Amino acid sequence: MVRRTGFVWDEKFAWFDLGSDAGVFHTDGRSIQPDRHVYDLEVVRRFRNLLDVSGLLAQLTVVTPRPATDAELGRVHSADLIETVKRLSALPMGGEVGDFAPVPPGSFEIASLAAGGAIAAAEAVVKGEVDNVYALLRPAGHHARPERSMGMCVFSNAAIAGRHLLDECGVGRIAYVDWDVHHGNGTQAAMYREPRALTISIHQDRLYPPDDGFVDQIGEGEAAGTNLNVPLPAGCGAEAYSEVYDRVVIPALEKFRPDVIIVPSGLDAGHMDPMGRMTLQSEGYRQLTRKLIAVADELCGGRLVFLHEGGYSRWTVPFYGLAILEELSGIKTDTVDPFVFDAAFSGHGVLAHQTAAIDAAAANLARVPRHT
Repeated sequence: MVRRTGFVWDEKFAWFDLGSDAGVFHTDGRSIQPDRHVYDLEVVRRFRNLLDVSGLLAQLTVVTPRPATDAELGRVHSADLIETVKRLSALPMGGEVGDFAPVPPGSFEIASLAAGGAIAAAEAVVKGEVDNVYALLRPAGHHARPERSMGMCVFSNAAIAGRHLLDECGVGRIAYVDWDVHHGNGTQAAMYREPRALTISIHQDRLYPPDDGFVDQIGEGEAAGTNLNVPLPAGCGAEAYSEVYDRVVIPALEKFRPDVIIVPSGLDAGHMDPMGRMTLQSEGYRQLTRKLIAVADELCGGRLVFLHEGGYSRWTVPFYGLAILEELSGIKTDTVDPFVFDAAFSGHGVLAHQTAAIDAAAANLARVPRHT
């Protein structure tokens, strides 16, 4: 079925430039040759350009981003953090606002535009202007905590969009399904005491942050049971992820019955990503998107909001993104992913230690509040 799929993009997102480093580490000029920063701006640009040359971009509905206001940012973040980002952003060389959270010159304007793009995407779905949406945002957001930026994220885009839906758009309940290879600690922190939000994060165990994302973190107070973490061992492929969706994600969504599902869409669980050790390929992302569409159609009129997060392989991320958007729109292009490898490379069924991790996460399903 062909759907009206929105797409959020602004060229300024690709102007959030972290320069040259050795991966994510500053070079000292003595021991290691400077290289392209791992959070390479060309990844999102190549993603957008593949949509263009495939012919899909012209069939999507443009959703125009606008800067988030200080009040909108302040629904999630402290005034001190917002003012610090502004101050560092105005300096000729920028600065560092948190843990692995550089603020290059001009980045307040770009980061607030990304947060506003997340709001615009969510509003477009709720207002019925589109059926679903993918916002190709940069900088990412799901590590940014209320009081501190982290992990190359400045503002918590998904949490800001979620708060806007709950507080301004009359939405009763939202759910997050974060499939980034790193734990969505910022979204978790923002929603940990919010009973109107179900927050699910599927991530590589103890990758980043190494001290967060555990199964015993279930939410607090009235929100107890609304936070689900699925920390997986390295090496999981499409089969393990599919089992996570069938045994944890979909049952949790069916119990909670959100009005909107937000997907912090990091594409770094891919088989060639330098920042993770999972083995998803484009067909795996396609399969997981298909599952999300089916449960969204059942529960909330198909209202899905994808907000781009990580993903660091310039080669493969564009093809993962194309597969997702083909599924969201129901439009298949003629473009072939050249980086699809056979099962000998990344398909091995679900191994016993992976099943054990899924079992541990599934045990928390009983705590998820049931809505009718």
